[in-house]
Formats: sequence, structure tokens, C-alpha cells
Amino acid sequence: MYPKNKKVQVVDLNLVPYQEAWDLQERLMSSISDIKLANRHAAISDVILTPNYLLFCQHPHVYTLGKSGDPSHLLMQEEFLHTIQASFFKTNRGGDITYHGPGQLVGYPIFDLENFYTDIHLYLRMLEEAIILTCQDYNLVAGRINGLTGVWINHESEDTRKICAFGIKASRWISMHGFAFNINPDLSYFSHIVPCGISERGVTSLSQELGIAIHEQEVKDRVLGHLETLFGFKANRVPRETFISQLNYSNSST
Repeated sequence: MYPKNKKVQVVDLNLVPYQEAWDLQERLMSSISDIKLANRHAAISDVILTPNYLLFCQHPHVYTLGKSGDPSHLLMQEEFLHTIQASFFKTNRGGDITYHGPGQLVGYPIFDLENFYTDIHLYLRMLEEAIILTCQDYNLVAGRINGLTGVWINHESEDTRKICAFGIKASRWISMHGFAFNINPDLSYFSHIVPCGISERGVTSLSQELGIAIHEQEVKDRVLGHLETLFGFKANRVPRETFISQLNYSNSST
């Protein structure tokens, strides 16, 4: 059995274009995959620990469609998206259509799940649980709805509202994409889509529920703390500039 790496490099990319963040995820996923393939033929003493990454960011206004999503859930023509300063991407994640924008906490875990557990269902439930616990930190009632991925406010009532969307991809037990947690976003952007393909339920945010603007760094710290506990990892925060520099150096030397 290979040794497991329980450390996660945590990088805050701040506001970053969607394509740039997607390309970075693919790059990290590929590098982990290369290590795993090399480890197959290595003696135990030569095995290299596979790294884990957690990217936090926000995106300029963008709509993203999952690989099995319905394009008709974008309720305006793509050529008119520029009128609301938004863009649109068809992606390789699961799920339907969602919105990303300023005031939203987006988290992209690029984990070698063999460092934790090889169970995609459990992985998604643990991501959801971190958001549920964060909502509870703010005295909000949050939970899951059977058959629907995501975290919902007042999940057992008729007036349930989605506060966090999830969509992931996994290959060779390496994860990418992740979650979008509404903290202080402009919720009007959700009116241009059928969020996650679910027309009969609303969308909300922490600020909407609490009636005040929320400090986004505080929420980020709470989410990270819950993820650390749930996955049993130790977070190593790496400044964005340092991380990108190290990544570029690594690629130039291979």
C-alpha cells in the first residue's frame, strides 16, 4: 500500500477568469496523474507522495454548463451575454448550469482521493457537509434534499432555497471542479438561467439570509476549517504568486 499524503496546499487565486482557473486545474490534475502512473512501476522506497490542492477564487460573471446539462437552461442568447458583462462555458464537470461571479466563494479541490477515500458519493457528501456546518456557524438551518446535489436553506420546508452548488469531475481518483457558495453575490444573475436545471426552487446567499454583508475571508476560513476536520488533512496556505512561480519552475525543469 502506498503512503498517503494528508497535506493540502491551499491557494487563494482571488478574482480570476474562468478559463484560467480551469486550465490550472487541468494542469494540476495532469501532474498528479503523472506521479501516480510513475508510482505504479516504482519500488515502495521510491514512491512519491501525490500532492493535494485546494484553490479558492471568485470569477467575473460567467455561466457554466455541465457535460450532461441542458443548453436551454441558459435563458438568454449567448450573443447577448455581453450586455450583462457575462460569458458562457460548456465544461467537463457533472451537473447542469450554474452562475459564478464576484461575492461568491468558489472552491476547487484537486485531491488525489486515494489519499483519503475512493468513494465519489462520500466525497461529495463531505464537501456538502463543510458548507452545511458553515451555514450553521451563522445560525442558519441548512441541509440536503434527497436526489439533489447541493446545500439548501430550510431544506425541509416548502420555501427551500439553494445556497451552494456542486459539480465535479474525477479521473484516476483525482478530483477537479468543486463548489460555488453564495456569500455576497448579485443574485439577479441567476434569473438568466434555470439554476442547476431546477426551476421550482429558489437561490439565496448568506447576505440575503442574514440581511447584512458578510466578510468573505471569514467565511473562507470557516469552510477551510470544516474541510480540514472532515477530510482529516492539514492545510498549508501558499500565496498565489509563490504557487504560480513554483508551478512554472517545476514545468520548466521537466
